Amino acid sequence: MTKPKGRRRLLIALGVVGSMVVAAALVLRSPSPVGHWNSADGYEDYLAKYDQAMRDMPKPAETLDIRTDYGVVRVYRFVGAQSKQRPIVLIPGTMSGTPVWEDNLPSLLELGDVYALDLLGEPGLSIQNRPITSDDDKAAWLDQTLAALPGGKFHVVGMSIGGWTAVNLAIRRPEHVATLTTLDAAPYVYDGLPFQVVIRSLPASVKWLPRSWRDSFSSWTAGGASIEHVPVAEMIEAGMKNYTIRQAQPGRITEDQLGGLTMPVLAIIAGKSVMHNPDKARATAERALKDKTVKFYPEASHAINGEYPDELAADIGTFLAAHPG
Repeated sequence: MTKPKGRRRLLIALGVVGSMVVAAALVLRSPSPVGHWNSADGYEDYLAKYDQAMRDMPKPAETLDIRTDYGVVRVYRFVGAQSKQRPIVLIPGTMSGTPVWEDNLPSLLELGDVYALDLLGEPGLSIQNRPITSDDDKAAWLDQTLAALPGGKFHVVGMSIGGWTAVNLAIRRPEHVATLTTLDAAPYVYDGLPFQVVIRSLPASVKWLPRSWRDSFSSWTAGGASIEHVPVAEMIEAGMKNYTIRQAQPGRITEDQLGGLTMPVLAIIAGKSVMHNPDKARATAERALKDKTVKFYPEASHAINGEYPDELAADIGTFLAAHPG
């Protein structure tokens, strides 16, 4: 496998995403029962930066706002090179959104149509209007979203905590999942959250502390990469400052649950990820998954999608060709 690409435009974004896995526990003290913007000015600031980040993406063919029992989910449809392939659905990490797939979309669109969504109850253009209090609730809103899309079943791809979201869906509401791909799904899927991540993330998770503290943690999660304040990173910073998440932390996925998955699974694990123990995660995936398609990227950090976009698309493409659904 080649070394990570010099283009590390998304590394700060995904490093921040990692820190907010821990931060989610702290915001439960908010009196509001749903995720919300803290002010109109904060929302406008975020929206401007979201729009700027979207300009670096391929232009979506369609923008959808899908109503679920828990709120309205923003979904974008991108037209791919092949119409016969089942569509891919992309699920981002926490505190991010559709623009984090900027580096991945061009190569993934070679495989077929792609839907990308903003997580409900997180910064983005989805709007939560009902409390999300359990893993069942998290599976329900995503299942309802997929049910509203044409196609019936989808190749579901999730990164970071989006990988947990995808696995949780496949366990509890598998009807619309043709295949499942996880990109360094961490934590709570193949391994727990290391204690050092909890300790190092706490200063980075406090909104009013200097941005440099968050940048330092982001660099650590991205394998020491230098920080670049590109549009997607500015968008995530605005979300961190201006949005309050209000939902329960995800529950740990058990090996029995992984072993009970009925659809083909591709588990891609970053060898230098700090968000879990990569060797333990790899062993768990190889032991628990019936369809043992496990790819290990030894030089990748948790920001794997920005480091190896073309290699990931190639591995996903090979996997989908073997399991067209």
